[in-house]
Amino acid sequence: MTALALVLAIVLGVLLIGFGAIEAFFSRSKRFYPLFRIREEHAPAVRIWTINVGFYNIVWGLGIIVGAILAAVGQVVVGKTMVVFVAAAMILLGLVLLLSERRLWRGAAVQGGLGLIVLVAWLV
Repeated sequence: MTALALVLAIVLGVLLIGFGAIEAFFSRSKRFYPLFRIREEHAPAVRIWTINVGFYNIVWGLGIIVGAILAAVGQVVVGKTMVVFVAAAMILLGLVLLLSERRLWRGAAVQGGLGLIVLVAWLV
């Protein structure tokens, strides 16, 4: 475990929390409709989805940050397990996002790519 691995895990966690907050709390804002690839008339129909997915991302982000903190304070096995699990999940979820909607390839690349970078940093 290196300082770089800790920093990368925390960066991924902060990004997940940030995107989760946008999804959970700002999905009604018209300026974010392009991010969600929705039209104004569809916003009410996807509101529950965006809130739910937003909170999933917030929880994933908190999980990887807690894992990094635990590893940093000496609970290496538990912390590393949490970080590796969340990073691996982000890789899988990035692939699912890409396969389910190819137009979201950038988001899938960020989600899966950051997960992969964190995973490699923690396992090396």
